[in-house]
Order: sequence, then structure tokens, then C-alpha cells
Amino acid sequence: MRWACLAGLVFGLASQAAAQEIVSARYDGPTTRYPHGVLGDEIEYDTLVVRLSDGREIAARWAQDIVFEDLSPRVVDVDGNGVPEVVVVESHETQGARLAIWGIQDGTLAQIAATPHIGTRFRWLAPVAVADLDGDGRVELAYVDRPHLAKVLRIWRYGADGALTQVASAEGLTNHRIGWDYIAGGLRDCGQGPEMVLADAGWANVVAVRFADVALTQQVLGRYSPEALERALGC
Repeated sequence: MRWACLAGLVFGLASQAAAQEIVSARYDGPTTRYPHGVLGDEIEYDTLVVRLSDGREIAARWAQDIVFEDLSPRVVDVDGNGVPEVVVVESHETQGARLAIWGIQDGTLAQIAATPHIGTRFRWLAPVAVADLDGDGRVELAYVDRPHLAKVLRIWRYGADGALTQVASAEGLTNHRIGWDYIAGGLRDCGQGPEMVLADAGWANVVAVRFADVALTQQVLGRYSPEALERALGC
């Protein structure tokens, strides 16, 4: 990990920040140094800013090589300790995208864990969900790996050791088209536990995917349309 490239910008006293929780997050520092354009334009961001529960802000900036190629940060408790972290999509100049978790450590905004980069420039991933998908008390992070090319749903688990481990995958699923400034589908719970709602690889059907017993099972909900997918999310 290229920590030499990361310049932390801390506002306020670190000792006070350490006692505060993250309540919101945003990207800043627009840049065109990674002109992929997968989200509709060539502007990405080099800075992650979090607001703490006392109103102060802490920020961290990638000075080179990496940008936040994402729509917005996701504030969610990943490790189950009751304190939120932030989940983001980062892309490397030559290695493509990865999913990363950030949090407050010793009063500083720092990266806690990350999946491997996809491995090639201009290859992206689209998040689906960050939740306990199988009811075992541990949080999983789901994304579609290269939703325009490979179309593989991957499930990673955040473990007690602070590492992310891939625990399941399924081919033939997607949730984004090139140029969209949004990610389709997401997570629903219609009373029988969480399900991920996506499209099949050809955008023909809406599919519900359930993760249980380290396996992914799929159910076709009907023909795909943007409206049908939204209805599926609402059960």
C-alpha cells in the first residue's frame, strides 16, 4: 500500500477527533488525472472528507496514483463495534479499482482494509451492498466486478483480524452501464432476510441473489426495466 502517497489533512485536535464518530462523508478535490469516464464524465476526486459527531471535519488526500472513482462514500458500521466506517471505491492509475474501508485511527482518517485492485487501468467495480448478508453477525461487502465486462458478483467478508476475504462469487450479473451516473439495484429485505437485486448479464431479467451457507442462490423476478428493478427493491 502506497502510504507515501497519502497526505492526511486533520482539522482540530487529534485527541478530540479520536473520541468522535463519523456521521457523514463526501468527496472533494476534483481531478481529471484518471480520465476513465465510466460514471458519465472524466472528473474523479482525490480527497475523502468525513464529518464527526461534534461538527468538525477530517480529510485525507491521495496525492498521486489513486483517485476515488465513485458516486458517494457509504457510512456504515463494518466491524460491528457500533462506530461507523466509510466504504469507498478507489482506482489506481495502472491497476484499476478496488473497494476500501476507511475509519478514524488515533485521531486520523486512515484506510483500514481494501480488496485487491482489479489489476488493469480503467477497470471498475460497482458496489451492491454492505450488510450482514447471511445473518452470522459479520458484515459482508458485495460488488460487481467489471459490470460492463466480466459481470461477476463478488462477496467479501470483513473478519475479526481486520482483513477482507472473498467468500463467494457468481458470474452473469450486473448493475451498471457505461456512462450512468448511478448504480442500479441494491439491497432489499422482504421479510425473509437480505437479498441483492441486480440485472442479469444481458439486461434481460431482474434477479434477486441471496447469500447463505457460503453460497449464492438466484431467483429471476421478471423481465428487466428500470421501473421493474425499482419495484423489486420495494418488494
